Amino acid sequence: MKRIKGVNLGNWLVLEKWMNPTMFAGTECEDETWFCRTLPQELKMDRYHQHRSTYITERDFAYIADKGLNAVRIPVPYFIFGDVKPFVGCVEYLDKAFNWAEKYGLQILIDLHTAPGSQNGFDNGGICGVCKWGQNPEEVEFVLNVLERLAQRYGDREGLWGIEILNEPIIDELWKLWNIPKRYPAVDKEEAEGSTGIPKDLLRSFYIEAYRRMRKTLPEDKVVVFHDGFQLLEWKDFMREEEFVNVVMDTHQYLMAADNPECSNKLEDYIEYIENNFVKGVGEMQKYFPVIIGEWCIFNSTEGLKGMNRDEKKQIYQQIAHAQLQAWENGAGWFYWSYKLLLDTVNVAGSEGLDSFDMGKCFDQDWLPNQF
Repeated sequence: MKRIKGVNLGNWLVLEKWMNPTMFAGTECEDETWFCRTLPQELKMDRYHQHRSTYITERDFAYIADKGLNAVRIPVPYFIFGDVKPFVGCVEYLDKAFNWAEKYGLQILIDLHTAPGSQNGFDNGGICGVCKWGQNPEEVEFVLNVLERLAQRYGDREGLWGIEILNEPIIDELWKLWNIPKRYPAVDKEEAEGSTGIPKDLLRSFYIEAYRRMRKTLPEDKVVVFHDGFQLLEWKDFMREEEFVNVVMDTHQYLMAADNPECSNKLEDYIEYIENNFVKGVGEMQKYFPVIIGEWCIFNSTEGLKGMNRDEKKQIYQQIAHAQLQAWENGAGWFYWSYKLLLDTVNVAGSEGLDSFDMGKCFDQDWLPNQF
């Protein structure tokens, strides 16, 4: 399998407010569902057209290829085909992405990033504080149908590397442990009532059914990717049968996981965390599946960043990036999160360490190593 060095095209076809707050200007919406429910139709269509037509263009694909990367991961919503009101479909933009990727020699991982009723209750799952997708068989079937349609439409495209079944589904115990309703408050408490994580057995059976549905039209040289549900080491006995061909596991590893009362937020703590968790975990699971790190970044809360000058910050970020890239050498590849960010981070509380990310390409910074 060709080693992947890629970048996510986050906030293009799936909105995330924190990455481009101006898209949500004039509203109090925190997620794409309420954005679509709240805005008048004409204004909503205008904003989507302006955003999708300019946020990512052919020039970006040329630029990514010129940087030496070989793949992009493209988050797409469950309403990509434009058949769910009041949402606005976007399949024509994914069509363009394939034309551009093939022109510049890039591979695409299509990532189904959201599900009706949400698979995690995160803002990036489409609606904050709600997680009911797994409770509704009709919605589960709808997602399977979307995956089938994606496989049918793009399965024979030269630019397709694979399809990711579902981004970041959360299991029941983590829903409770992470207190998602408090972290991502729901707008409509009645709508959110009864929300809970996805049972492990349901998630496993869903992944298997998705694989079988897609493989009817998806050639075996295209990969099927499943996300680990934030439980990296829990899949050693999964899809081991001969039936399952070219299956890849995706894990998302962010340094924020090391931010806890036991961590002093010193640089050496982060490096130790990377060695004890990222290196060992990815290396262990690589024995069972090719493992990609579908999302990672260099954001961290290293002690003293606020008071450092730019050169000092650069040194910290370079060390963090080097350590993570070394960890990812144990896997089959990675996709950095994210390619682009439209946010004035200088003036956002608590983000003083990100001052060179303003209004630009997140990965195009001189503190990222040359091998990026």
